[in-house]
Amino acid sequence: MKLYSQKDVDKKALRGARIAVLGYGSQGRAHALNLKDSGFDVVVGVRKGGPGWKKAKKDGLEVADPVAAAHGADLVAMLVPDLAQKSLYESIEPALKPGATLLFAHGFNIHFKQIKPRKDLDVVLIAPKGPGDLVRRQYQQGRGVPCLIAVAQNSTRKGHAKAHAKALAYAHGIGGTRGGVLETTFAEETETDLFGEQAVLCGGATELVVKGFETLVEAGYQPEVAYYECLHELKLIVDLLHEGGLRKMHQFISETAKYGDLTRGPRIVNERVKNEMRKVLKEIQTGKFARQWIEENATGRKNYQKLLKKDIDHQVEKVGEALRARMPWLNERA
Repeated sequence: MKLYSQKDVDKKALRGARIAVLGYGSQGRAHALNLKDSGFDVVVGVRKGGPGWKKAKKDGLEVADPVAAAHGADLVAMLVPDLAQKSLYESIEPALKPGATLLFAHGFNIHFKQIKPRKDLDVVLIAPKGPGDLVRRQYQQGRGVPCLIAVAQNSTRKGHAKAHAKALAYAHGIGGTRGGVLETTFAEETETDLFGEQAVLCGGATELVVKGFETLVEAGYQPEVAYYECLHELKLIVDLLHEGGLRKMHQFISETAKYGDLTRGPRIVNERVKNEMRKVLKEIQTGKFARQWIEENATGRKNYQKLLKKDIDHQVEKVGEALRARMPWLNERA
C-alpha cells in the first residue's frame, strides 16, 4: 500500500499552472473552489448561460465555455457526468496544448476505452472518496476527504513522477492529502467503485432495506414501524461502522442485537448472495455492465426510467415521506 500525505507533495509540480475544471456539479464546484482557495489559477468550463455558469460566477470564479476554458490550460479536470465525457473530450481535444494533463475523478471512460486521449497528454486520476459537498466542507474545516490516485498515460516522458506529481499536487489542492491519497490504477478504481455501488452501497443496501420492509408489512406489522426499523435506524448503524468499523458497532449495540447479528446475519447475506456478487463483479470486469449502461443511454433510457419510477413509487417511500415531514432536523446540517 502506498499512501501519500502533505509531506509527499511536490509544490513545484503545478506552480503557475492554469487549471480548467469542466463541469460545475457536486465534484466540479468543490474542486474549483478548493483549488482557488489553495491559490491556483482556476477557470470553470460550462455551457454559457446555463445553471452551472450562473452558479460559478456567483461563487466568484472565472467562467468560460468548455473549449475556451481548455484552451491553453495546463491541467483539464473532466468533472461532467460519465456519459457526457466522451463528446466533451472530442470537442475540447483540438484546444488542448501539447503535454497538458487530463484529469478524471472516475476511471470509467478511460478504463472502458470510451475516451482515447491524444498520445502527448498526461492522463491521471484523482478520485475523492466522498461526494463533492463533503469534499468542500471538509476542506473549509481544515480537514480533507481521502482520495485515490492513478496514472494511465505519462506522455511527458520524464518518468512516472512527472504525471504523478501533478496529480498529487492537484489532490493536495482540493484537500485530499490531509485525509491521505492512496495509490491505485484506473482499472482498480473503476471496477471496485462500480462494484461497491451495485452490490453494497446503493443496490445492495437499498434492496436489503426494501425487502426487510416488505417482509414486515406482509406479516401484518404497521408500515410506519417497519420503516423505522428497516430504513430510519440504518443511519445509526452506518455511522458507527463509518466511525469505528465492526468493533465500534458491536461496542454500541445491545447484546441481543449482537447475538442476532452474528447468528442470523450470515443467513441473510449468505454464500448464494456472495455468488451473485461474484457474478456482478465479473460483469463489471468484462465490460458487460458498461456496454449495457452505454446502450441504455443511447436508446433513451426507457428501462432505466421504468426501474427508477418503480423504486420511487414503492410504499416505503410514501410512508417515509410522511414520517420524515415530522422530523425537520433530518435536513439540518451539522
